[in-house]
Amino acid sequence: MSEAQTHHSSGPALAEVPSSRQKWFIRYYTGVLIDLVVLNLFVEYSQYVEIESFTVSVFVAILLQILLKATLVVEHAAASYFKSKPGTGAKIMRWLVAWLILFGSKFVILEAVNYSFGNAVYFGGWLHGVAIIIAILVIMLVVEELIVRFYRKLA
Repeated sequence: MSEAQTHHSSGPALAEVPSSRQKWFIRYYTGVLIDLVVLNLFVEYSQYVEIESFTVSVFVAILLQILLKATLVVEHAAASYFKSKPGTGAKIMRWLVAWLILFGSKFVILEAVNYSFGNAVYFGGWLHGVAIIIAILVIMLVVEELIVRFYRKLA
């Protein structure tokens, strides 16, 4: 059996380089699945997170992924603006604005979830759920980063 036949018989393989749309799809599909797992682990093991059903948690994970990526886009745009300015004041403003965007976005995200899902989703605890949503989002980002690093080491 030739090397090509062995390669194809061992399982599915990507023969073509994925397009940028395919890469985008896999990135966000994987992100949503990671977010879904993290979110449902909080539902299972935390008294501060309750979600009415698995279906609702899928939609919450999608919304969280969209809002989290939008927050990062806004934060990077603001950072780029201040990075192009000279001086210490611009550096201070860059960090201050980044912190305000990243911290303030959690209130926006919490309100978006509340508006979208109402009583089907509950985030409770300190600061009316802000602390738990911060914990969830930070853990989601950390797990996504760990998965990406693991994936890159496979090459």
